[in-house]
Amino acid sequence: MEDVLEVYCQPYDPTVPRICMDENRCEPGQRQVPPEPAKPGQIAREDYTYEKEGRANLFIVYEPLAGKRYLKVTEHRTKKDWALFMQEILEEQYPDARKVVLVMDNLNTHTPASFYEVFPPEQAKALVDRLEIHYTPKHASWLNIAEIELSVLARQGLAHNIATIEELCQQVQSWQNHRNQRIGTVNWQFRTADARIKLKRLYPVQQPDSQPCHGVACDSLR
Repeated sequence: MEDVLEVYCQPYDPTVPRICMDENRCEPGQRQVPPEPAKPGQIAREDYTYEKEGRANLFIVYEPLAGKRYLKVTEHRTKKDWALFMQEILEEQYPDARKVVLVMDNLNTHTPASFYEVFPPEQAKALVDRLEIHYTPKHASWLNIAEIELSVLARQGLAHNIATIEELCQQVQSWQNHRNQRIGTVNWQFRTADARIKLKRLYPVQQPDSQPCHGVACDSLR
């Protein structure tokens, strides 16, 4: 946890971009019951059931300090899909960066070995050498800032029912362009000092408080 938080404290450096990567399942589908518009004495109604039109996976890379994000819809979430996506990020989005610092969840597909299952050894090693990987702890995916950006996408870009994968791709691309033009950023304020107080129970060795605790505010943190 502290390793990831240290990455977030580092200043912006365009030669060493610091990015967060995440992915999410999507299930396009058609509503089985058409929505009913509002009428006198009754609000608009919309049935939550729908008929699935396949599955898709959504990859996202987000650079918080630059306010840039890159998304891609794939049919699957295999090692190959992840490796190809990261290759695209490294070679097309950050071709001149000597090193890319990457924060992501520790899934079995998110490993340097995935590159070697897709590319020749020389190319795989060249891609791996450009990455400095920092994994979020198990059960702590909330430390991945890209997860926040996916939440924004769910509320803004995917708030309505999407019928097909093609429509999903269009909505995602439109949202990505809109957010990048606005340079939407995340104001991350959770630091290591905060973690040592609020998540004190997680530390094996309990250290004495550096300052006396007074009042309700400190009691609420325990």
